[in-house]
Amino acid sequence: MKIFTSLLAVLFVVACKQKTVINNEQSEVAKGDIVNTIINNEDNFYHIDFKNYPINDKTLPIGVFDSGTGGLTVLKAIVNYDQNNNGLLTNGSDGQLDFDNETFIYLGDQANMPYGNYSEVAKIDLLKEHIIKDAQFLLGNKYYTNEADQEVNKDKKPVKALVIACNTATAYGKEYIEEFLKKANTDLKVIGVIDAGVRGTLNGIDKSEDAIIGVLATAGTVSSKGYHNTILQLKDEMGYTGNIEVYSQGGVGIAEAVDEDPDYFNKNLKAPRKDYKGPGLDGNLKIDKTLFDIYNFDFDSNKMLCDSKNVDDCSMLQINDAENYVRYHLVTLMEKIRKSGTNNKLKSLILGCTHYPYMTEEIGKILHELYNYKLKNGDYLYRTFMVEDIKLIDPAVYTAKELYAHLKEQSLFNPEGNMKKSEFYISVANRDNKTNVIDQTGRFPYDYKYGRNAGEIQEYVKIVPFSRDNISDDILTRFQKQIPYVYQLMQNFNQTSSKVKELKEESKI
Repeated sequence: MKIFTSLLAVLFVVACKQKTVINNEQSEVAKGDIVNTIINNEDNFYHIDFKNYPINDKTLPIGVFDSGTGGLTVLKAIVNYDQNNNGLLTNGSDGQLDFDNETFIYLGDQANMPYGNYSEVAKIDLLKEHIIKDAQFLLGNKYYTNEADQEVNKDKKPVKALVIACNTATAYGKEYIEEFLKKANTDLKVIGVIDAGVRGTLNGIDKSEDAIIGVLATAGTVSSKGYHNTILQLKDEMGYTGNIEVYSQGGVGIAEAVDEDPDYFNKNLKAPRKDYKGPGLDGNLKIDKTLFDIYNFDFDSNKMLCDSKNVDDCSMLQINDAENYVRYHLVTLMEKIRKSGTNNKLKSLILGCTHYPYMTEEIGKILHELYNYKLKNGDYLYRTFMVEDIKLIDPAVYTAKELYAHLKEQSLFNPEGNMKKSEFYISVANRDNKTNVIDQTGRFPYDYKYGRNAGEIQEYVKIVPFSRDNISDDILTRFQKQIPYVYQLMQNFNQTSSKVKELKEESKI
């Protein structure tokens, strides 16, 4: 009986869907500003009717977005959050998840990631355009059933709050989204991970204590100085009198390897390749051969790619493993601190990219290795500059806390929702847009991805449900192990969307 009822519900959803048939060759490019297009151009794909937007509707879902799957670590912290009494709305765990009655809509803009690289190629405007499109998806009602679908579904619910589960997007886009919503006369809360993470870090340091706070983030987040400036601002506002120093390291390649971006990681490779974008023996991101013993790279199973059988003879050396990227960047960070002449110690490390919590175990292990690393004369190289147990700060928990406070203050808790009805979407390269350049793997090549310009309003991507077609088995296995409840929610949605897909196909016969 339950199965029959579920199928009826799915049939009802399909029957009630509004569909817009999109031209098979989506090659028309509108020129202009994405914000004005969304607000004012009623004929454009991205337009949202803000005059009729359902503000303050408690039953609406909460939108969460990231440049890829890293933001799922933020969603994990939110869905597992239990710091309050649900009935009384007072502090103190009651054994019931605080957001159990809320539904979430998650978007990972994997087709356009990594966001951290746009600043390096002077494409901040293009990055901001992607970020606004992320927000537009969550605010709007459109999605595709799969990447081959040419009919856009228009039955997705809008959201009652936005969580930017991406450090780079928060640094460059939070204020931009808020300005966009202000122009649309829409009073919607936007929560970013940076402020929340900094407050959590400072709360672990005494007001008069001297300390180094490390920031491991994407190159774009480091370039924005989002964490650096926020730490210095909030430490003064919160009355900290100690000598607090900030050292940042752009972790190029870590997030990309976690999300299996082929420009940084390819498990099938056995030798270096030309299109590699990570640290090497030459260039700005230089692997220092004199530090090989300290890096302690794992060369097994092609996790490092060398053009010689003897590592000492490599003329090309490329990292091909997430943990090895972490090793390179943590050693580089500690070398910066060691060479600075500071008398301070590294006491906290902010994981300033939502992908990095997937690597928490490896980061902790490598920091302990560096703390115990001895020179040939028996001296410890880094102990003067770091405490033994460095606190790893995941801003996600503090983001959940801020979201809870907002829903409580605005009386926006859903009285009868169901977290198990949450939805998960990902962007894929749009093959129907004939202006797109797409490689054999179905992705945008690096030069095209970062060679595009802002102001060319077009559907570069299609937003589709998470599935095994767009997420690898290795990544899904990591989800199952590291974010089990989120993985379960994803499975629930995948089963529902698969039934909808089957029924949609049957309706065409």
